[in-house]
Amino acid sequence: MDIAAGATVLLSVVVIGRNEGLRLTQCLKSVQAMEEPAPDADGLSGVEIVYVDSRSSDDSRERAAALGVDVLTISGQPTAAHARNTGWKQARGRYVLFLDGDTVLAPGFANACVAALRAEPQVAVVYGNRREIAPQASIYNRVLDLDWISPLGYVGSCGGDAMFRMAALQAANGYDDALPAGEEPDLCRRLRGMGHKVLHIDEPMTMHDMNMHRFGQYWKRNVRTGYAYAQLADRYRNTSDPLWLRNARANYVRGTVWPASLLAAVVVSGWLAGVRSSMAWMPVPAWLAVLVVLSLRSAAKLRWKKAPTRTLVEAGFASHLQQLPILLGQLEYLRDKKARRQRGIIEYKSVNE
Repeated sequence: MDIAAGATVLLSVVVIGRNEGLRLTQCLKSVQAMEEPAPDADGLSGVEIVYVDSRSSDDSRERAAALGVDVLTISGQPTAAHARNTGWKQARGRYVLFLDGDTVLAPGFANACVAALRAEPQVAVVYGNRREIAPQASIYNRVLDLDWISPLGYVGSCGGDAMFRMAALQAANGYDDALPAGEEPDLCRRLRGMGHKVLHIDEPMTMHDMNMHRFGQYWKRNVRTGYAYAQLADRYRNTSDPLWLRNARANYVRGTVWPASLLAAVVVSGWLAGVRSSMAWMPVPAWLAVLVVLSLRSAAKLRWKKAPTRTLVEAGFASHLQQLPILLGQLEYLRDKKARRQRGIIEYKSVNE
């Protein structure tokens, strides 16, 4: 619908992206095809779509403009936090729906979110169920698809796709531009500290195109996770509501023990071989046996997600093997903190991957 310049609208959809190519076109088309929420009690209606580009080197900006979408380009560090802030600060909606440019929006999701926000004044953030478009395409897609399944109801934080009250965003001053990752949990933590709630509703939200096929991509993504663990655990360490402190501490143990124990097994095996012991072959298989047992135990704990057994087992192994890159991400944060260096975007995708 046509909206007068400068007029307030019911909903602003802010899509952020960097080198998403065709995925961005699909995302924006899904937004244009969504069910428009009914007007508020005071008659406010209308939807605007804003695309914020994080200095893409492909034709993302041209693709968005061709669809008639307002296009903004950020300056400075190309982080998701910076892009989202750029978008909502230019938006005119009473509610703001943030989407990543590699997602496809479910037609009825915006309606469901607006209804939830109208029903519960204390709720500042609503999100639904994100899943992968092609989990069968790679082991990385399958494992990360399982990660999107999380408990329903009032929760601690949301992900990148979520709807916010504009008033809450303004009160919290939005995302922290300085965070290269973990910006959503940080914002939700501050909103909860202000008395707001975060709600996960059981509604289809987005289909996500991870399109991950290489181990190096998965490694970098986990490094980014570790960086966020360390940065946010450090930020809220001495508060009444610490964030990710337990995750960070657990990773220091697990991320050290796994490689250290493997090295120890190799050294012991070499020593035993040197003394011509018949037990020289045992240490490394014993290490592998422990990894298998603990991974299967982790898989069993994930059964509530109701995924195929193969996927649960893969996720169980991944939960242990990812500890090393997560630890390296934590160490990178400590290095940057000591050097007083602000980290920019931590990319794990190449152009149009």
